[in-house]
This record gives sequence, C-alpha cells and structure tokens, in this order.
Amino acid sequence: MSGGRSADGREVQVPLQQVAPSLTTPLSVAPPSHRQANPWPPSDPASSPGAPAGFLPVHGGFRDHFVEPPEPKYCCEACRLVLCQPRQTECGHRFCQSCISDILSNPNPSCPADREPLFKDKIFRDVCCHREIMALKVYCRSEANGCPEQLSLQHIPEHLTVCLFFEVPCPLGQCKERMMRKEIPDHLSWKCKHRETSCEFCSTKMPLTELQKHKETVCPAFLVPCPNLCSFSALPRSELSSHQHDCPKAQVSCQFLRYGCSFKGLNQDLRQHESSSAAEHLKMMASRNSALENKVEDIKGDLLERYKVLPALSSRLSELENQQDELREKNRQMEQKLATMQKLMSSHSEKLLEVELELRSLRVLREEVENIRGTLENVRTRLNALEQGGRSGTGSTTHTLASLETQLNRHDDMLSVHDVRLADMDLRFQVLETASYNGTLIWKIRDYKRRKQEAVAAKTLSLYSQPFYTGYFGYKMCARVYLNGDGMGKGTHLSLFFVVMRGEYDALLPWPFKQKVTLMLMDQGPARKHLGDAFKPDPNSSSFRRPAAEMNIASGCPLFVSQSVLETGSYIKDDTIFIKVTVDTSDLPDP
Repeated sequence: MSGGRSADGREVQVPLQQVAPSLTTPLSVAPPSHRQANPWPPSDPASSPGAPAGFLPVHGGFRDHFVEPPEPKYCCEACRLVLCQPRQTECGHRFCQSCISDILSNPNPSCPADREPLFKDKIFRDVCCHREIMALKVYCRSEANGCPEQLSLQHIPEHLTVCLFFEVPCPLGQCKERMMRKEIPDHLSWKCKHRETSCEFCSTKMPLTELQKHKETVCPAFLVPCPNLCSFSALPRSELSSHQHDCPKAQVSCQFLRYGCSFKGLNQDLRQHESSSAAEHLKMMASRNSALENKVEDIKGDLLERYKVLPALSSRLSELENQQDELREKNRQMEQKLATMQKLMSSHSEKLLEVELELRSLRVLREEVENIRGTLENVRTRLNALEQGGRSGTGSTTHTLASLETQLNRHDDMLSVHDVRLADMDLRFQVLETASYNGTLIWKIRDYKRRKQEAVAAKTLSLYSQPFYTGYFGYKMCARVYLNGDGMGKGTHLSLFFVVMRGEYDALLPWPFKQKVTLMLMDQGPARKHLGDAFKPDPNSSSFRRPAAEMNIASGCPLFVSQSVLETGSYIKDDTIFIKVTVDTSDLPDP
C-alpha cells in the first residue's frame, strides 16, 4: 500500500494489486525439498481496507527481513516491530494501529513509553512515517525458499504475484498441497492426484482419482470376461449385451414359451431342441390360434351388441351436454345475481339498522302522544262537567275551572310540540327509507304539471332531491332541478344540477370531490332512449371543495333538455318524471 496527500492536505491511500498466483510460468524443476513454512499468515482484510489479503500482519508490526536495520523511530513502542499503519499520540510516540487499539481498550489507557494518559480523539495517522516505512528495502518474503530479490516494502504485494519462490495452493482447487509457483507445472504434470488424465481404453478425459472407478464400472472399451465363462475370455463392455444373445453357454428359454413350450437350457442346445420339437411347436401354435379365433368371435358379438345401443347413447350424451350448457349458463346468472344481492345487502345493512332505531324512537313518541291525547280527553270531560256545574256554582268552582283551562292549554302546547317532533321523525324516516348508498340516485318527481306551473309563476323555482351517498361512510350528495330552467335555459329548458352536501364523514374523505358524475332523464317508453350528460368535477371549483355550509353551490347543466323534447316524448308518464344521477365509485378509496 502506498500513501500520500492530496492538494487540500487530505491523506490519499492507493490500493495495491490483489495477490494472486500466476500459473503461466513455463518452468520444470526438480521436486521441492523440505523448506520453512510461510511466516506471514494472511491478515484480516476487513481491518485494513485497500490492502491485499496476506500483506498486513494480523497483529503488531511488520516482521519482514529488512536489508538495513530500521531506525528506532520506525518501531512501535508496544510490540517493538516496524510500524504497521502508524498512529502518533499527543506525547509524540508512535504505535501500530492494532497495538494502540489494544491499549485504548483498557480502562484509563496510558502511553507505555512515558505513562502519559491517552485519548482517542488526540491520536492521528502518521502519513509521513507510513510513507517512509513503505519505502524501506526488504528481502522477498520467499527468501527462505531461495528468492534473492530486494525491493521496497510497498512493492512486496506486486512482487509476490509473480515471485517464482512464493508458496501457492494447487490451482485445481481440490488438492490440499502448497508449493512454490515455479513447481506448479511439474506438480500438475505428474504429482497432483487430481490432475486430468485420459482413459487408455476409450480416451475419455477425467481426474486421475476417478480413472479406476471409470474402468471398473462404465468404460465401454474396457475388456471384461463373459459371465457365462464361454470360450471368449474377454471382450469390450459395450459388446457384452449383444454377446449374450450368441453365447453358447448362456441360459435361454424356447422362443415358443408363450405358446406353452417349457424348454430351458444352454444356447448351444436350443437349435437341436427346435429341430426335434418342430411338430409339437406347430400343434401348440394351432391350438393357440384356435383359442384366439374363438375369443375374436366372442369379442365381435360383444361389439355388435354395444354398437346397437351406441346411437341412443350418443343422442343421450348430446342431450346431457345441452342440459349441462344450460345449467352452466343458469349457474353463471345465479352467481351474478348472488354477487349483486350480497353487495346490496352489505350496503343496506347499516341503513336498516338505523331505520330500526328510528322506528323504535318513533313508536315511543307515538305512545307518548297517545297518552297525552288520553289525558287531554279526560281533562276536557272534567272541564265540561265543571262548566255544567259552574253555571249554578260558587267562586271556588270558577277558580278550579281556570286552573283546568291553564292545564288544558299546557297539554295542548305539549301535544303541538310532540306533533312537530312526530312530523320531523316521519320526514327523517322517509329520507332514510329512500336514501341510496351506492352512488346512484333514482329521483321520482310526481305532479309534474303543477310543479311546472309553480316554477313558471316563480312560486317554487327549484326542487331538491332526497340525499344519496357513495357509501355508508362516503360523500353526501343530492340533485337540484329547475323545471322551468335556470340561467341560459330559463323558460326553454329543464336545468339539472349536482350538489355536494355536508356529510358526517367528510373529515375522512379526500377533497376536492373528483368522481365522475352522470346526469340522466329516464325514458319511460319501450324505446328507453334516455337523455344524459356526464362531467368530471373541476378541482379548482368551490362546488367540489369540502362543504363549509349545509351544501355547496350546485354545478351541472342549465341546458340539460329542452322542454319541447321533454313534453312531446315519453319522458312524462302519469304526470311523473324520473331523474337518475350516477357517481362513479370504482376508484374511490375507503375512508
């Protein structure tokens, strides 16, 4: 590893070439003699980033053989070896990186040279000393193996990649032996047990360790003896299978075994048996042939019987296939209906619960009203009786009559309050009963002619529909219609608008409102030529922001449909029109 400083004073480390054995040296030398083991075990690469594996010592300083004895300033104060990655303390002493790390790991660390306390943040890298040490001359680390090279310490890794005396493992990877680089060709030629060799019988290449097993088990050209011990002493393994058919010593069965012949013997006796038993073999074949003919006749009869019922079975099969298709189509339709019903039940379950609660409170209110009416009737009866008696009574009777009148007035007031509450509950019940929670509104407007005349006379300019929702916890909306038109359509068109209302769950919904809105006038005739228009909300319009009041400003179509088209077609029937508003809820996220 070489070091230096950049223009701004920062230290720059230049990584050296990774040590790797070279296998290209074409040398052939005598077998190696006994020599000293490598004294430089591989270091931990993680502890010295940028340095090649095996170059830096695992712990302490460099143990290389220096040409000139290093000066004391280059030696570690702890291990007394030449500094590896030198660090200088505040008191001016130098240590190897691993040595100073050991010292700092102790409680209350101090310098072993002068016993001064040491602090981690006051210890720095001595780049200048590192550069001088890396320039010192050393002998090659393979000096014990005979390498005569002398070079600077920083060039050791580069030299070891080509040094012929450096110990490396066998390049085949499976051999555990180590050798000098110059001995590799010789090792691969005749010493390594895992070197590649060729089978002398079939010329297949393989590792030397697998050669014997190859010959004994799979080599097709390897000579093997006949298992029947015939006159052929040895023959290639690939010809053994065909030899078994012709081997005179092989045990075989007569080829008429399937017809009933039980002969078994040597191959050389088979021909004599076939010639001597030809007549018997012929009888066996004739008997077998006769049995087969009888069996064929039976099968023919069976097939004819089955063939007679085949047309009926084919017709029945066609009917079953048609029925299956019909059942499959009905099943598909039922599944669709079931899915629709499940969605409907899910969307209306909460609504039904709320309606039930409202009905309970309504029943209680009705009972209270009935009680008050009964009490009122009793008071009136008593009042009438007192009036009849008071005509001839005293002043006390007059006083009692006045108190009863006061009580009667109070009960009348209470009855009026309950009537108002009852009417309000009826209205809320009607709204809940007609509310939709799937983003679709079907608005039925009765008494069209009367309402149209009221709009022309400016008595009731517009009508609001019942509210509807995109979901039980979704947006609250309604429709607004001007039967005599509004703005540009006044007097000539029916104007239809969409209104976003303030809901109970607005805090959980995304704003502004961005869902596609479709407005439609329903055709009640058989042609079903509905008139409709659709729009995407403008996110900058105040009509689609979160409502601050009860409802936002209406947005829609002033020229939705001309009154001439409306009143001449089949859009009005029984003095009633239907308006449909659909809000797209397909991409609406759950609150």
